[in-house]
Amino acid sequence: MAFVLFSLGSNAQRHRRIDAALSALHGAFGELLISRVFESHPVGFDSPCNFYNLVVGASCPWPVAKLNQWCKQVERDNGRDHSAPKFSSRALDIDILCVDDLNGCIDGVTLPREEITYNAFVLRPLAESFGDYRHPRTGMRYRDMWQDFDADSQGLWPVSFEWQGIEISASAPLEAITLAPAHIQ
Repeated sequence: MAFVLFSLGSNAQRHRRIDAALSALHGAFGELLISRVFESHPVGFDSPCNFYNLVVGASCPWPVAKLNQWCKQVERDNGRDHSAPKFSSRALDIDILCVDDLNGCIDGVTLPREEITYNAFVLRPLAESFGDYRHPRTGMRYRDMWQDFDADSQGLWPVSFEWQGIEISASAPLEAITLAPAHIQ
């Protein structure tokens, strides 16, 4: 079983889409490690709606190809138009950031995902909640990568978020939240 880190994002019906993605992840993989939820300005395009972003960790028995297909299906089920331009509003993004320490193009998916190194909305939740994990290519801890990052270059701030009656709070400790299946209705 591999440990997978996912990046979730939405700027269209944000709460509903992130809630649906978390529920789908929990339904497929059980126990989740969830970072705080952050709001961020769009990167690469203008939009009146900011994004919600977070990182989720889960154990997964599937090969990368099946996992990627599953992510794309959950996105489509939640209104994602895969024909839209790369830099545009998103109903839902579920990106595979890392699968254990895999490095390279695996089943058509580049691992680790390159945006870890240049998008604050990915790196900050990784640093806060998975800070001692290491980037599979560089070997650096995510906590150290965030310390070296120009945090002022991209607008990003924590927001309060509730999922399945559990508060994923803006004032939560800087650790992942573990949700076992018994907590979910």
